[in-house]
Amino acid sequence: MATTDSILQGVNILGTINDSHKKILSKDAVAFLALLHRSFNGTRKELLQRRVIRQAELDKGSLPDFLPETKHIRENDAWKGAKPAPGLIDRRVEITGPTDRKMVVNALNSNVWTYMADLEDSSAPTWDNMINGQVDFKQGEKEYKLRTDRTLPTLIVRPRGWHLEEKHFTVDGEPISGSLFDFGLYFFHNAKELIARGTGPYFYLPKMESHLEARLWNDVFNLGQDYIAIPRGTIRGTVLIETILAAFEMDEIIYELRDHSAGLNCGRWDYIFSVIKKFRQNSNFILPDRSAVTMTVPFMDAYVKLLIQTCHKRQVHAMGGMAAQIPIKDDKAANDKAMEGVYADKLREAKAGHDGTWVAHPALAAIASEVFNKHMPTPNQMFVRREDVKIGQNDLLNMNVPGKITEEGIRKNLNIGLGYMEGWLRGVGCVPINYLMEDAATAEVSRSQLWQWVKHGVPTAEGKKVDKAYALKLLKEQADELASKGAKGNKYHLAAQYFSGQVTGEDYADFLTSYGAGKRSLRQ
Repeated sequence: MATTDSILQGVNILGTINDSHKKILSKDAVAFLALLHRSFNGTRKELLQRRVIRQAELDKGSLPDFLPETKHIRENDAWKGAKPAPGLIDRRVEITGPTDRKMVVNALNSNVWTYMADLEDSSAPTWDNMINGQVDFKQGEKEYKLRTDRTLPTLIVRPRGWHLEEKHFTVDGEPISGSLFDFGLYFFHNAKELIARGTGPYFYLPKMESHLEARLWNDVFNLGQDYIAIPRGTIRGTVLIETILAAFEMDEIIYELRDHSAGLNCGRWDYIFSVIKKFRQNSNFILPDRSAVTMTVPFMDAYVKLLIQTCHKRQVHAMGGMAAQIPIKDDKAANDKAMEGVYADKLREAKAGHDGTWVAHPALAAIASEVFNKHMPTPNQMFVRREDVKIGQNDLLNMNVPGKITEEGIRKNLNIGLGYMEGWLRGVGCVPINYLMEDAATAEVSRSQLWQWVKHGVPTAEGKKVDKAYALKLLKEQADELASKGAKGNKYHLAAQYFSGQVTGEDYADFLTSYGAGKRSLRQ
């Protein structure tokens, strides 16, 4: 077996390192990261190239369908996922948010069952954000003032997706995968401590587009467990089904992770983004204003039903989606209406058969808990088999969505996109806009809709053709308005410069986060 010093040859850390970082980036931990990179980065890059090839097929009019080569997996009722792990049996309310210290403390002190600490969509991937999140994980309960009147929420970490890289950490001249960097440091430093406390190293796995990407995660998990000498199957991963291609491979994704599977989650905003992104060249997939694309429109309803049916058939959790509302403190009537919307959404999830749900703000936890406590008296409802559900290709691709494209909808999309990009330029990954917590997922929906509307020259309800000149005119108007009302030194005009290239129906970055990461100023 190679020595630590020999493994460390070829490793370079380009980010600033302070004393607390040195504890995280110990020689042994860095050697583990190098091992992960050398073992798996080749496969990761091959899988990303498969995405490019698949996109080219979709651009030519090909449509996804259930895979004939894995039909035997889908039709075999005998196999099941892993049994729920300690701390993950009851997940009725999960809170999510970035990994800054204040959020960690607030989340762990909330009346929720789990906390998903997010190194992905709600965190801007600056070096400081990513490495300080790891410092906070390692310090954990020892240095936080946490409640003692109830069991603390189970911690689940969401690493970055396979497409993102950590450019401040290179191995043999290549940047390490953001996924492997985030997973590796958290797992290496915390796995045994988590097990000693009665839970384990648990993860949310984002942005996957095929079961082969789940297979890669499973290989990573096995290597990690073998490396630190803990039993295989200790790790658990909940997969966010937030791409239209993954929706056709849900059985296969659970199968690949089956010894480590903790179920699937409805990543609703990323899912809508994926539908627009994957079919952006296809005029049959043009959606109306974002506000019209609710969870009850045909393609979203089919996705939810199939996810619940698939998970419960395999006896793993089927988690619901995000309530992104923020309490409106200065307007009781408006706040009451918003909270009624949250209640209705959580009621829909509980009655559909979900085993739990997400909230972005601690104040929403009580509403979600009330709903699930009333309608799910058991720790989960995996016994709700949804055998009544029959979902096929046409159901998942049914774009019959009532609604219009309006100038108001265009301006709202621009405001969300500019608000997110301006926050990102300041190193903030989620921003409150109109009493909703907007992150990368909602910004992606906004810019992808604008791109597609311009590309296809759609008319608005007011009779105006959406073209490049019109989009840029509205972009300037919104940027000027936001800049005039924003704090001194805001970056809305700079955000507009970056955003302008993504809303004109021409260039289209695979992800805003990777597009932004290529801008030096975004990484400072």
